[in-house]
Amino acid sequence: MKDIMLRIIGRQINEESEVGEDSVEFMTEGKLFSKGNSAYLVYEESEMSGMAGVTTTLRIDGEGGIRMKRFGGEVMMDTVMEFAPGKRFNSLYKTPYGSFEMEVLTNRIINDLDVEKGSGNLFIDYDISLKGFSQARSLLNIEVTSSVKN
Repeated sequence: MKDIMLRIIGRQINEESEVGEDSVEFMTEGKLFSKGNSAYLVYEESEMSGMAGVTTTLRIDGEGGIRMKRFGGEVMMDTVMEFAPGKRFNSLYKTPYGSFEMEVLTNRIINDLDVEKGSGNLFIDYDISLKGFSQARSLLNIEVTSSVKN
């Protein structure tokens, strides 16, 4: 298990101009490790993401798919999202205000994480729809660097 630093940049895209209308960027410490045929990134969300105290785990499988699980924290979140290029994933987005139907369509994944070095990038381009509330295209870029603790 490697101690890492993550720079996380999330953007919502305006369809007309493809300029990020909503953008969140923060840095946090995390862990990177492999288990079986998968790599795992684990980190705590921050106040900047609006999910302080929530733990996010990303499992990157050997076939290129990604499963994101967010749970806990003051907002009592329990959500799973799966990403695989060209595939749709449906689940519930659970919040303290209720559960919402969610659909994710992955447009593209670029993964150049090197678990041994504890560095690389993970990029996910996806469309997300919270049924009856909102629909947006999102870009998530996670830059991983080795922590000085290693």
